[in-house]
Amino acid sequence: MDDLYREVIIEHYKNPGYRGELDPCDIRFEDENPLCGDHIRIDVRVDANNRVTEAAFSGHGCAISQASADLLLESIIGKSLDEVKELTKQDVLDLLGIDLGPVRLKCALLSLKVLKAGVYGLGEASDALVEGA
Repeated sequence: MDDLYREVIIEHYKNPGYRGELDPCDIRFEDENPLCGDHIRIDVRVDANNRVTEAAFSGHGCAISQASADLLLESIIGKSLDEVKELTKQDVLDLLGIDLGPVRLKCALLSLKVLKAGVYGLGEASDALVEGA
């Protein structure tokens, strides 16, 4: 089963559906993983009911961080910002479908950290956004 999930990760890394930038956008936030240098920026557009209508990411990094961002953004289209705030670390790990060590876990969760910091309107992202979630 891990092989199937690895193929999904490689596919989202090589052919991301949500790579790009949204200008204008309603939410924009970016951050990096200082351990490995992965960097992600996420742009989100919402409608009058605060539902995500479009999302895009840009940046660079390993296959796990980039695939995680693509899978996460795919999963939030149509969700309300309140639903996005409720996303957890486990939700991202379920999207990826493989077990990760501590270093790769930081890579996988970078996009969730960035997304939540943007949705909450924080000036700075914190690991607490994903650790306790």
